[in-house]
Amino acid sequence: MKTRAITALLLTAAALTACTTSSSSDTPEKKPKSAPSVNMSPAEKAAGIPPEPTEAKRVELLRALAAANPDIVKYEDKAIDAARNQCSAINGGGSKVDWTAAQRFTYKDVTTTEAQGKQINDALKGLKFCKV
Repeated sequence: MKTRAITALLLTAAALTACTTSSSSDTPEKKPKSAPSVNMSPAEKAAGIPPEPTEAKRVELLRALAAANPDIVKYEDKAIDAARNQCSAINGGGSKVDWTAAQRFTYKDVTTTEAQGKQINDALKGLKFCKV
């Protein structure tokens, strides 16, 4: 039952982070990267997902992720979202967090191994990124 509740929270958080605003132009609006998200949903907070990092923290996070696997930062926003969501696994005390990181950071033309997943988790913990 606890797994279902966590899964439901994660799906809710993923749906909330996937929502975007549309503008009248053909180019999507970009969120400012200089300020953390102050509108964090209760579901994100409950799931252990931190707010989006500020510009300096964002650069630090991307650099740490690139050390584990340089390809994952080709898609910076995906990497930041994956890092934020990986915190839910770390903060939740999951038993397969390295495998989860490998899955979460495998997208498009990027493949992440479980060993790289461990490096990612170590980096997230070392940066204290997942403290909510």
